[in-house]
Amino acid sequence: QVQLVESGGGSVQSGGSLRLSCAASGYTESRYCMAWFRQAPGKERERVAALDSGGRTIYADSVEGRFTISRDNAKNTLYLQMNTLKPEDTAMYYCAARFSRFANVGCMVASSNRDFGVWGQGTQVVVSE
Repeated sequence: QVQLVESGGGSVQSGGSLRLSCAASGYTESRYCMAWFRQAPGKERERVAALDSGGRTIYADSVEGRFTISRDNAKNTLYLQMNTLKPEDTAMYYCAARFSRFANVGCMVASSNRDFGVWGQGTQVVVSE
């Protein structure tokens, strides 16, 4: 059974940085599409960034240039480095993934809940003024 476990959330002041981690386990397929989503109170879940096993990445306009998605394949861990944080970045952050022979296909446009079969439990990020 594939599992994703996030960590690294917390409280930080505006302009600060955090790094989120998502440890993946229980899969055997080398091809993947992984993403970070976030959901603020009263708002819909939105994709923040995605990365596929071909090394392609994509970011939401709101975080472009401030956030970096990466993966350590040796540790089976996905990261989201978040710099220059703003109060509007406050949200629950979720890691999502799909592992299959064709997981890469359409990864850069995979932006809804149904595009990913595995989700983590979420980690809270709070950015204060």
